[in-house]
Amino acid sequence: MVVDDHELFRGGLVGLLSERGIQVVAEASLARQAIELVIERDPDVILMDLNMPGMSGIEATQRLTAIAPLKRVVVLTVMADEESVMDALLAGAWGYVLKDQPIDQIVESIYAAARGESVISPRVATRLIRRLCAPDHTESPGRDPQLTSRELEVLHLVARGVDNREIGRALHLSEHTVKNHVSNVLLKLQVENRIQAAVRAVRGRLV
Repeated sequence: MVVDDHELFRGGLVGLLSERGIQVVAEASLARQAIELVIERDPDVILMDLNMPGMSGIEATQRLTAIAPLKRVVVLTVMADEESVMDALLAGAWGYVLKDQPIDQIVESIYAAARGESVISPRVATRLIRRLCAPDHTESPGRDPQLTSRELEVLHLVARGVDNREIGRALHLSEHTVKNHVSNVLLKLQVENRIQAAVRAVRGRLV
């Protein structure tokens, strides 16, 4: 489903997606309309604009995540600021893609979301990684009392984009043990994936 209040953009995008074999089962110009259509049309992936009249795309993503947790929301927007990215990912979005990307990259983000993977536009990812790797130190780091010291070490590396194998090498743990720690971190932080965990870690001053 494509959710965007710009009719010409929405129509053009739907046409390009159809040409590439992606079935668009619904279109919506407003976020509230999209929430109703998700139940009626049952899309696998929702491309969601952020800046729409009435309900924002971020609020719509939060609501969709609550009522249809198996649906994957991919934000498709012109907004590349760090705050919008972090708010969208914490709201439950599985991807964040900019509208000026080539159509093939937008298509790949749809397939990735359907597979349960997170995709972020390279330009946005660069900014996010800079924030994760160099957080503002004007405040004292926080600590989630639910996380063990080992889980915090794992989270610290996850927030820097390190994969499980490299985390294991850094902490002298097996890859299987690292995978268990990552699963526990996601569960305790109540997030779906590593990107959301990284964002929440920065927001909560955990790293």
